[in-house]
Amino acid sequence: MNQDSEAGLAGPSDDACDDACDDACEDDSLPSRPPGLSDSEAVELLWQVRAQRRQSSPELPETVTRLTASDGSLLYLVGTAHFSDSSKKDVAMTIRAVQPDVVVVELCQYRVSMLKMDEKTLLKEAKEINLDKVRQAINQNGVMSGLMQILLLKVSAHITEQLGMAPGGEFREAFKEAGKVPFCKFHLGDRPIPVTFKRAIAALSLWQKARLAWGLCFLSDPISKEDVEKCKQKDLLEQTMLEMIGEFPALHQTIVAERDIYLTHTLRQAARCVEASPNAQKVPAVVVGVVGMGHVPGIERNWEKELNIQDIMSVAPPSRFGWMLRTVLKAGMIGMLGYACYRAGGGVGRALLSLPTVQSLLENMRPLPPVAA
Repeated sequence: MNQDSEAGLAGPSDDACDDACDDACEDDSLPSRPPGLSDSEAVELLWQVRAQRRQSSPELPETVTRLTASDGSLLYLVGTAHFSDSSKKDVAMTIRAVQPDVVVVELCQYRVSMLKMDEKTLLKEAKEINLDKVRQAINQNGVMSGLMQILLLKVSAHITEQLGMAPGGEFREAFKEAGKVPFCKFHLGDRPIPVTFKRAIAALSLWQKARLAWGLCFLSDPISKEDVEKCKQKDLLEQTMLEMIGEFPALHQTIVAERDIYLTHTLRQAARCVEASPNAQKVPAVVVGVVGMGHVPGIERNWEKELNIQDIMSVAPPSRFGWMLRTVLKAGMIGMLGYACYRAGGGVGRALLSLPTVQSLLENMRPLPPVAA
């Protein structure tokens, strides 16, 4: 495949171009443009740099799974732990070795900001759950889903505080390394987080929502960096998933299994033949996917299946009985989740009570004044 990618890619004859290409291949930087080089020659030089850097049989970390598409395109799937320094190294090593056409990460447009922030800012943001975060979560997802998102952010903040490490380091590393590869595209491959939260909340019963909120609220178990690294072991992670299925099967379906399908779809969209210079001939693509290790088994299972993502992009309307039951019990749920959010950070409870939706609900629950005789 790599030989096909390099076929016909003769570099510029100018010695300066050859020197620039050699220098770039040695230090992983993009070559500076030699004087007098035309645009077409500059493009050809970059193709040559990437072809020389790309290894035909790279030695990659054990966390990398190789999958082949029907047209011969290759996917190198890097399974990561989201709070892991070694995962960042695995991502960088893989991208440098295979020089991909596309890098796909387990992020959506609602979480892309973590790619642009520095580690210090992200560490501070992850630890703080403030009024703006509460409002943003509820505006995007609704009251119930938004509050559940805040609780999950609280879990992330707990891990951040325990480890002193901001989440998503492997995605920022992928973004940085992709920028060093000529003509490499960077794709967001995950399902939009509002869809995931709405479907997850809709799939849980009120009792399950209460149990989940309570468990997240009082999460306080210590976490070490060694524990995080263990998450890269497939057997341990699959055992954890089995435990989750037993307690919240609907939650596993919406947060893990459905996203496995969506991630597989976007990875297969990326793993299609690309045009190679100078003759714009179609050649198999090389793709690097960066996902949590928990998604790797599902992507492997779905890789050759017919997939329909429309079924996992909608939220089913609630039944009439469910609507009536929620109307009666929503105040209790909001109170419980509000208390949970209060524990997650100062001011969250006050922010909850200031929301128009909550004020409207409380107004509707206020008893009517007695009728005068």
